[in-house]
Amino acid sequence: MRAHHRQQGVELVELALILPFLILLSMLVVEFGRALYEYNTVAKSVRDAVRYLSVQLPNTNCAQAQNLVVYGKTTAGTTPLARGLTTGSVTCSWQTAGTYPLINTVTVTVNSYRFQFMTASVFGLKLGDANDGLTLSNIAATMRTQT
Repeated sequence: MRAHHRQQGVELVELALILPFLILLSMLVVEFGRALYEYNTVAKSVRDAVRYLSVQLPNTNCAQAQNLVVYGKTTAGTTPLARGLTTGSVTCSWQTAGTYPLINTVTVTVNSYRFQFMTASVFGLKLGDANDGLTLSNIAATMRTQT
């Protein structure tokens, strides 16, 4: 009976000790999930843009493809699909290879997209700030054009 009495409140102390780590872990999982979601959103929009350009005349409609990547439509919008994504980071290029048959391809690339964190830090662990973030590698797609 006496040993049980001395254990009262231990659970509350353990919870107080472990709670910051649980919150930190939760925040990191949420941010990682957001980063994957934004990467997939940008990758899908790049594929849509290269598919759009593959049926257009070569070296035309790059501005519309840039809008398609950033806004999800061929005209300029106000809200990008992913925070920090701009038309200036999207490039289009056409290549020709071979002699017979002649193969024309188009490539759309998002250069150095930066994922922006929701919070600057969690319990002193710096994740980033408004100007900082996680730079993702170039996101590109290539497709053969109709000739």
